[in-house]
Amino acid sequence: MIEQQPTEITLHQQSRELEIAFADSSRYRLPYEFLRVHSPSAEVRGHGPGQEVLQIGKQNVNVLGVEPVGSYAMKIEFDDGHDSGLYTWEYLQHLGKHQDALWQEYLHRLEAANESRQPYRHGGGRHDPQG
Repeated sequence: MIEQQPTEITLHQQSRELEIAFADSSRYRLPYEFLRVHSPSAEVRGHGPGQEVLQIGKQNVNVLGVEPVGSYAMKIEFDDGHDSGLYTWEYLQHLGKHQDALWQEYLHRLEAANESRQPYRHGGGRHDPQG
């Protein structure tokens, strides 16, 4: 498959989604939280299979900006300070095509770890699984 560059990238701050369109007419709306928890950074993915770090409490994460990296990727700056993942065009297409399955897998991993999408509340312990 030839890697395609996007023809359009739009940040929708109200709905907290990144919309990306490619020349093959594919178009995806990827929620900021989804992008954050699937960051391609070593901080999230680890340095090998089984070393992934489950991202918790990212439900309200926002994107401060995006920056192109060469002609093959972009860097996304999140308001929780995370900005080390390089999202290649190929990876963004993968996320778009498999969004539903990847999201369900993430929710199952959160549930298995008894964690939550809700941000931590100061002064509390673990996440409220009902929250």
